[in-house]
Amino acid sequence: MLQTAVPILASLNAEETIQFYTEKLGFTFHNNWDGYLIFSKDEIEIHLWPTSDPEVPKATGCYVRVTQVDELFALYKEQGVVHPNGSLKNMPWGMRQFSILDNSGNIIHFGESIGED
Repeated sequence: MLQTAVPILASLNAEETIQFYTEKLGFTFHNNWDGYLIFSKDEIEIHLWPTSDPEVPKATGCYVRVTQVDELFALYKEQGVVHPNGSLKNMPWGMRQFSILDNSGNIIHFGESIGED
């Protein structure tokens, strides 16, 4: 029955967020409805809602399952968006992952399965 989930993160500034997600992360921008933003890349979507409270994004984030995590890490490292404590590593729960912070402070983890299913 369930097909997919779409994370909805907080955005402090619509124009800066559009620039970050398109230029730094390579997402396609679709819509801006009074600050509610919609982006996609490959098979995922990320939505962002507007807030003026800078503490909100610091407490939100999402996990994106990917393929070719090493290549994606290299690309985002080059863009300078990898979280200072989010370098690429194998995790005990069977994922190879890294983390970024977006322009508002949301954390996004990107992980590829390395464990047995």
